[in-house]
Amino acid sequence: MDTLSHGLYGGVLFGRKNRRNFLIAFLFGVGPDILSFGPYFVLALLGVQTFAREAGGRPDPALIPSFVHGAYNVTHSLIIYAVFFAVLYALGKRSFAHLTFGWPLHILVDMPTHARAFFPTPFLWPLFDVQIDGIPWSTPWIFFPNVVLLIVLYSAWWLSRRRRRGVQ
Repeated sequence: MDTLSHGLYGGVLFGRKNRRNFLIAFLFGVGPDILSFGPYFVLALLGVQTFAREAGGRPDPALIPSFVHGAYNVTHSLIIYAVFFAVLYALGKRSFAHLTFGWPLHILVDMPTHARAFFPTPFLWPLFDVQIDGIPWSTPWIFFPNVVLLIVLYSAWWLSRRRRRGVQ
């Protein structure tokens, strides 16, 4: 799934209480992609790296630096998230912990929407090398329902906030 959608789902599902919570939940939703691909894009923008993109097609994963693949494994692992969550819980950050649920949601949504050909989701890394050969999120019958679902969720949230405030 695209990075922005991950953040929007995180925000609307886990951060509705206030703007701060929304921002935190949004950031945890986009975090796995930003932390894995972000440094690569920054380096490419600075001219240190070159974009591994061929004209008219998706990038060849073999041309993307190994540090991106390593970071992707870490950020797209439910095992790593479980350890992170356990640490939060042990530190008594239970009221904050639910704001991080955008991260595992990101992973769960990526599993069926990433094909093995391009960054399959290593959801059980580092224990197991299990991946699902999903349908790319850019496929129209995945992409457009995603947009519609986001519109429905945000519309419902907006309407519920209006009703609670007594605005007709």
